[in-house]
Formats: sequence, structure tokens, C-alpha cells
Amino acid sequence: MSDFFELFNPGLRHTREQKDLEKMLVVEADKGGTGPQPLDLDSGQVVLRMPSRAYPEPMQTPKAPEPDDKDWTFVLDRACPECGYTAASVDAHDLPRLVLESTSAWAQVLARPDVATRPAAQVWSPLEYGCHVRDVLRIFTGRAALIRTQDNPVFPNWDQDATALEERYWEQDPATVSSEIADAAQENAAGWTDVAEHEWSRPGTRSNGSAFTLDTLGRYMLHDLRHHLHDVGAA
Repeated sequence: MSDFFELFNPGLRHTREQKDLEKMLVVEADKGGTGPQPLDLDSGQVVLRMPSRAYPEPMQTPKAPEPDDKDWTFVLDRACPECGYTAASVDAHDLPRLVLESTSAWAQVLARPDVATRPAAQVWSPLEYGCHVRDVLRIFTGRAALIRTQDNPVFPNWDQDATALEERYWEQDPATVSSEIADAAQENAAGWTDVAEHEWSRPGTRSNGSAFTLDTLGRYMLHDLRHHLHDVGAA
């Protein structure tokens, strides 16, 4: 019918041809398409499917850090050569205060303008370290609770590198992470406030066989918090 009207009004044909030229051609490969099809701009709805490498490099999944296979439980016996933490000098009764002190600096760290910038390709940015610290607080809150409520529990395995990728640490909002660290620190600190003396010697075992007591678990966790401040230059 449109061809009939175009015989008497050539301008209609020109208008149609211009609209056709403005349409993009797409291939619906996932629907079995075999060639370009016109994209209907008049439908009011367009879905774009980007190829897997179409995003600019900063949007790509960053390189995972080299796996850290070091057994960090050595910090319970001697000072950490990197951050200087000495577990033997820590009284577990002070954990509520020390946890809060060791996490308060993250509000400033996560407010840095370059917080999401990695110092090297396989080194976490301050934002990624902040996400990790938040999760450390949550994990150890749960582990402490297990020791206090079960007889020599085995802690569920936690792969920190896999978590970072699954949770896409590098894309999280710094202000949100800062708030989550503060909340997780409060909850973690509360878990150490009412420990009875006999509970400090209750045992628990990590999935790799490393044995802890509630006392050594708390002092081991504190090293993680202090060490990551060192990692981001906020020790």
C-alpha cells in the first residue's frame, strides 16, 4: 500500500529510504540468524548484545594476584617481617578495642580519589583490600562463634581470591564498602567482649588442618587487619 501512495507523492519514498538508511544492521546469532537484519527503531525498544571483548580494558576482569600459599600462622610465634605485627604482645582481652582501632582508618583510605587504582597488575587496589578486610571481619566473627558453640569445629574453607573474583571487588562502591567495614568491625568486636576465661582455650581447626584456640584465632585475625593497613600505606 505504501508503494501506491509513493507513486503520487515521491517525497514519501524519500522519507522511507532515509529512515531505512538510519537503521543499523544486526545479526541475531543466538536466535539462529544467518545474516544482517534491520534494527527496528520504531518499536520503541532496542536490546544490544555486546561481544565478550567489546568493553574497554578497565571493564575487563583484572588479573588475579599470585596465589598466596604462605602459612601465615607463623605470626603467632614471631613478628611479621612485613608489617611488624607481634601476636605475642597482644592480650586477647583487648580485641574489642584493637579491632575497632585497626579498622577505623579505612574510612579515609576508601575516600581516596584513586582508591580503585591498582599499583600493579596483580596487586589489589585499596578498594579491593577494603572489600577483603570487610569479609575477613565477617568470616572471623563466624569462626569465633563456631568455637564458642561447637566442640572443635572445622571451619568451612574460604578462598579469598575466588571470593574477590566472584564478588567483583574492583567494581564495588567505596562508600558502601566503608560503611560495611564499620558495621562488620562493630559486630566482630562485640563477639570478643563477653568471652569467659575458660573459652579462650576452646579449639577449632581450619580446613587445611591448622589448629587454633579462640585466643590464637583472635590474635591471628588481628594480624590480617593490621597487615592490610600496611598494604595500602595506612599502617
